[in-house]
Amino acid sequence: MNEDLKYDALIKYVRAANYLVGSQIYLHDNFLLEKELERDHIKNRLLGHWGSCPGVNFLYAHMNVYIKEHKQKAIFLLGPGHAFPALQANLFMEGTLADFYPKAQRDFAGLSYISKGFSTPYAFPSHSSPITPGVILEGGELGYSLSTAWGAVLDNPEVTAVCMIGDGEAETGALATAWHIPKLINSKTNGVVLPVLHLNGYKISGPTLFGRMENQEIISFFSGLGYSPLIVDVSEYEITDKGAHKLMQEALERSFSLIKKCKETGDTKGLPVIILRSPKGWSGIKEFGGNKIEGNALSHQVVCMEAKEKDSERALVENWLRSYKIQELFDKELGFCKEILEIIPEKEYCMGRSSLIPQEGKGYLKTLHLPNPHHFIEEVPERGYMGSSSMRRIGAYLTEVFDKNSGDKNFRIFSPDETYSNKFDEVFTKTSRSWNRGVELWDKDLSPEGRVTEMLSEHTLQGMMQGYLLTGRHALFASYEAFVQIVASMSDQYMKFLRVARETSWRGDVGSFVYILTSSGWRQEHNGFSHQNPGFIDNILSKNADFATVYFPCDGGTAVYTMERALESKNTVSVICAGKTVEPRWLTAEESKEALEKGLYAFPFLDSAAPHLVFSAAGEYLTKETIAGIEILQNLLKGKVSGEDLAVRFVSILSLNSKTKNKIEDGKIFGETQPVFVNFHGYPSTMEKILFDAGLSRDRFDVRGYIEHGSTTTPLDLHMRNKTSRYDVVLWGLHSLLKKGLVSESLILPLIASVHQEMKDAVEYAKEHSLDKDSVTLWVYGKTN
Repeated sequence: MNEDLKYDALIKYVRAANYLVGSQIYLHDNFLLEKELERDHIKNRLLGHWGSCPGVNFLYAHMNVYIKEHKQKAIFLLGPGHAFPALQANLFMEGTLADFYPKAQRDFAGLSYISKGFSTPYAFPSHSSPITPGVILEGGELGYSLSTAWGAVLDNPEVTAVCMIGDGEAETGALATAWHIPKLINSKTNGVVLPVLHLNGYKISGPTLFGRMENQEIISFFSGLGYSPLIVDVSEYEITDKGAHKLMQEALERSFSLIKKCKETGDTKGLPVIILRSPKGWSGIKEFGGNKIEGNALSHQVVCMEAKEKDSERALVENWLRSYKIQELFDKELGFCKEILEIIPEKEYCMGRSSLIPQEGKGYLKTLHLPNPHHFIEEVPERGYMGSSSMRRIGAYLTEVFDKNSGDKNFRIFSPDETYSNKFDEVFTKTSRSWNRGVELWDKDLSPEGRVTEMLSEHTLQGMMQGYLLTGRHALFASYEAFVQIVASMSDQYMKFLRVARETSWRGDVGSFVYILTSSGWRQEHNGFSHQNPGFIDNILSKNADFATVYFPCDGGTAVYTMERALESKNTVSVICAGKTVEPRWLTAEESKEALEKGLYAFPFLDSAAPHLVFSAAGEYLTKETIAGIEILQNLLKGKVSGEDLAVRFVSILSLNSKTKNKIEDGKIFGETQPVFVNFHGYPSTMEKILFDAGLSRDRFDVRGYIEHGSTTTPLDLHMRNKTSRYDVVLWGLHSLLKKGLVSESLILPLIASVHQEMKDAVEYAKEHSLDKDSVTLWVYGKTN
């Protein structure tokens, strides 16, 4: 196609796409304006966003031309998800939408279908969504487009992700850190992202920071970040001017030339970024009510909101839509004109049908080869034997996962600067940290081919992992427990995406989003109050999603089995709370597997058929404190509970999700009448809701957990401040037995007094020595120190 014909086709394409956006936002009928626009032709409820859509259509059209001419494999990520009607218009025009929604054929019935269905209950939403082909980013909460795009192209060297970033979105912290991702990526063995920063100048009600920057300032900004910025300024052009399209085509040719050069060397310095300046609401209504509309914030959403009720507003909308001359571009019988069809790529190259994304007929979830967990579980010569930490066991397991999947390149770890700190650095015997900048002689475990991505931006890592998972691979995210809260909102958005995707029949399987939360607050007494926050598990469990599970392995063995389960899961979110300090081993490999399957598990060596008291704990630190308290209690009361030894049951809480309630209702693991003490890893209210929603009596249960009492102190003192220590367990047990009349007051009161004295002594010892007493730190179950 010669240049003039190509630009003519591009102009017609963009005119048609812009008309389709307007049709989706406004029209309930008369979709080709075959007659004068009347009140009944306008939707009852006008929803959506117009302002960013013309720029999206402009870019998509030009990418279609480039893809068709160069057979370029590309995916498209739309940062401002509110510009969804533009994305849907392009998916309709390229024919992708019809492959998933048969009513969306490229004919008049299809045009009517998408127009009537946009922002309509039980049809198409107002924003990008998992029900949209090719979408791996919703873009409702802004800032995650660039990191998600980079995650998608990892280990996909032939693919370029075209990522359109709104200038409002570019103001977010998450997006700001994502500009640095290329410094970690080898462009030879991975794909590349082409960021297109869309400067239409305005957010919902005011100017954007980037929109008011001078060109030279922008060039300096991106040059300093290591990019080659290319400015495409079409702000003085009409959308029908060939000059605007010539600038964009030249920019794409230059961009892909730079990408090719970077891919040949593997060096990401000088990757392109396109800065597209175009008017907000380009080609739309110019003025309304005495206010400037095109090129102003007032074009952001729906212009002329009362077009149904007011003739004057409806006339403005009609004149605007007629300006695209849709009947020249779309025939009611034949569909789109041949010029438009000629610049649409072959189906296999259409951006909405990328084979990267698991969806019907395209894409797949790559197989992750997992080792046998049994090989990584240490023996338990006796209950409570001190072994290595859960994170060391997990690290050994993950090292083998890397080894088994080295050829497939379908597994990665994303973590802030914590792989060493979190004690799973054994993985560096099989891989390294991804790094594509200078390396000093004393640096360790850095390589352009590394499969552990470390960056002190949890937002960026979460976005990269989402892109990696949603394109059919597997990964895990490791973080300090307190600071994973930084991405709590992102995890909410991902779970919403996953919920809808699970209900969308043509969406393929994706691997579980696996979080490892370590450096638990219970062992952050040295860092203090700021490092103590178990709130992320509340965030996950509050969503009442049966596909989200929080795991609390009680020792190294259950930790390894938990990791296996999380990595083999599909379409789920898995949160693993695991410690990195050396803690007791409680269960054999066989028991560990059984315990995890049940979720609630009575320790065989602490499971009386007729217990006087029932104890329960979630997490290895709370498990140790609870069992230490049980042992003290049993030693104090030998033969003294109605003439018997104290009989107890200990229930380990290994996993929680929305189905836990059913497990509690179906069984009697917590007994029927006995008092129950629960030592929970997180906030007590989280566990209380699960227990009491299952119908268990509040009168029987005393739920303890983290209650926001922290400081730089000792491990035992931290437990005592939160009333979860072994001494608190003992006190509860003594009071409970007394209340039930199983022991006499004369026996119990002196014991209670002695325990309180032990606690006071412990505090004084900590103040003087900055340590806990040896009887606490050297405690081993069954061996009184």
